[in-house]
Amino acid sequence: MQDLIQLDSLLTNEEKAIRDTLRQFVDAEVTPIMTDAYEKAEFPKQLIKRLADLGVLGITLPDSVGGANAGYVTYGLVCQELERGDSGLRSFVSVQSSLCMYPIFTYGNDKQRQQWLPKMARGELIGCFGLTEPDGGSDPSAMKTHADKVDGGWLLNGSKQWITNAPFADLAIVWAKTKDGVRGFVVEKEFKGFEREEIHHKMSLRASATGSLFFNDCFIPDSHLLPGTEKGLGAALSCLTQARYGVAWGAMGAAMACLDIALDYLGSRHVFGKPLAGFQLIQKDLADIYTEICKAQLLNLQAGRLKEQGSNDPTLASMAKMNSCHQALNAARTIRNLLGGNGITLDYHVIRHMTNLESVYTYEGTDNVHHLILGKYLTGLNAFN
Repeated sequence: MQDLIQLDSLLTNEEKAIRDTLRQFVDAEVTPIMTDAYEKAEFPKQLIKRLADLGVLGITLPDSVGGANAGYVTYGLVCQELERGDSGLRSFVSVQSSLCMYPIFTYGNDKQRQQWLPKMARGELIGCFGLTEPDGGSDPSAMKTHADKVDGGWLLNGSKQWITNAPFADLAIVWAKTKDGVRGFVVEKEFKGFEREEIHHKMSLRASATGSLFFNDCFIPDSHLLPGTEKGLGAALSCLTQARYGVAWGAMGAAMACLDIALDYLGSRHVFGKPLAGFQLIQKDLADIYTEICKAQLLNLQAGRLKEQGSNDPTLASMAKMNSCHQALNAARTIRNLLGGNGITLDYHVIRHMTNLESVYTYEGTDNVHHLILGKYLTGLNAFN
């Protein structure tokens, strides 16, 4: 995609180098296999080792725990390039990095960090994040999953739904109510009373493994309570802020992929004696899409720079996620139409990005929820109830 706004001039050489490395990886190893992965509804597990080798799992964490000490703009660019390949692949990295490694690093103790994070960075342990519940949706405070203190640990009961990586995760970061408030626990797959079930028949994020978690008197030793989660539900929501930032960049990657496909297709397909790209209405659509991508990239970049300076305002993450997802889904839908009949075939990838974005638009907070978060910021009034 062209760089009219000279975004590259705002990036460091290291940021550009990592982005370009991921772009080459996606073009050579991801996009060619995603059609089959999507059609078969299988997550391409063979890519996990490659992602670990590229250093993108927990990339912003210190090298002492397996990270790469990278900045948040670098992480955003990684998410953007991965979603150029497929939303499911970026979702995997987001969950592993922002929703699992981040809370262990931020709210765990040194022993817990050393026990799990280096192996997670190497892709030897895969995590999932258990917050959403069947009846909870956008209101995590209504969770029913609870943990009761017993001798030497906790008894966990309840369930979680729509959990990325759940079917093959080695551990789950699970949030549950206790008599002292919401706390986070590390639940290992071998724990008695812990079961997973894969969710099938999805028409979106088909190349992503999604499932439900069930806990029936599941004993969690004291060593697996994340001590820093005394912050309560705010600790869980801080993880979502991290993830939403990555989603904002990722959605733009899907939009960029669709635009590049459109420019190539419309420039080479001729009707009425000239390329489709030469028609006024088509150029208007392309110009609008390109403008919104550029605007979203600048917003995402500023959000990343602010995070690097220590600002981690969840409202800005909501704005960026809301904007990127809205614009990316609109771009994919428009381009699907511009490709005519070919727009519905996986051979051209656009329909895959479009259906994936239907989920990205909804998860990590729905579009309506993010509007209300921003509305509360502007007015000081809570419209959630």
